[in-house]
Amino acid sequence: MSEHQSMNHGSNQHHQHDHHQHDHHQHDHQQHVHQQHDTHQHDLHGHDTHGNHGHHHGGHGHHQNMPGLYKVRFEFPQGIPNANEETEIMIVTTDRAGNPVSRFKVTHEKLIHLIIVNHDLSFFNHIHPEYEGNGVFKVKTVFPDGGKYKLFVDFVTEDDVASNLSEWVEVSGTLAGHHKLEPESKLVKEVDGREFELSLSTDRAQSDTVLTYTVRDAHSKKEIVDLEQYLGAAGHVVVLSADTKHYLHVHPVDESSKGPTAAFATSFPEKGIYKIWGQFQHRGDVLTVPFVVEAK
Repeated sequence: MSEHQSMNHGSNQHHQHDHHQHDHHQHDHQQHVHQQHDTHQHDLHGHDTHGNHGHHHGGHGHHQNMPGLYKVRFEFPQGIPNANEETEIMIVTTDRAGNPVSRFKVTHEKLIHLIIVNHDLSFFNHIHPEYEGNGVFKVKTVFPDGGKYKLFVDFVTEDDVASNLSEWVEVSGTLAGHHKLEPESKLVKEVDGREFELSLSTDRAQSDTVLTYTVRDAHSKKEIVDLEQYLGAAGHVVVLSADTKHYLHVHPVDESSKGPTAAFATSFPEKGIYKIWGQFQHRGDVLTVPFVVEAK
């Protein structure tokens, strides 16, 4: 499977395609019609019938966990989103009473982080909507195919409550084929001339595990020791279960590390298949590195 990665820069303040990654698959030639899905809402470290969502920080203070304190809804001002067309997403945040959230805290250089994945996790995008005021954020992006996408937003309010909220949306257009996630036997991958090797201290579910990335030049195999800060840290990791019910946004144990290793402490909530995206910056390039593992 080939991995396609690109960096897009928009001139519009709301047009921030920070980085997206798309695995290429054969496309089924079907047309998909948009319909709204129920909103699934999760607070960080929260537990509900839809699964666990959380933030795992290395070397960070802990945010309060207050399930259900805030809500989010995703709106498309231009109407039904179409594949391969620039789409504006409006994110509306409220408290339980429906009042707009107004006091956000900057975390990792941004007020809000938006993660977008498609139905089989072959597409991943991490972007940063701009704050419009009155609890509303906006951003423009492109969905590569029709079908289901899950949108996750992370934010922290000034009362130190950290929230992760998510919702499925559907995009009109030609559907891509669905490919089952399979664990990789060799956790080594080349991305834009850099080689990333991932090791897990344990693959046991519900146990503390450390994800350690070792970064080398793909050609010389020389270890890279000049990683740059990406969003205020040595790297960021998003872990998502194959059914998307378990979402973890993990920050490094040592946020100032410049390589050749970067370690992230986390825990797989239950047995099953997980996709892990590591994001790093080197010489101005943001590199997204996907791996698929199984927690046993």
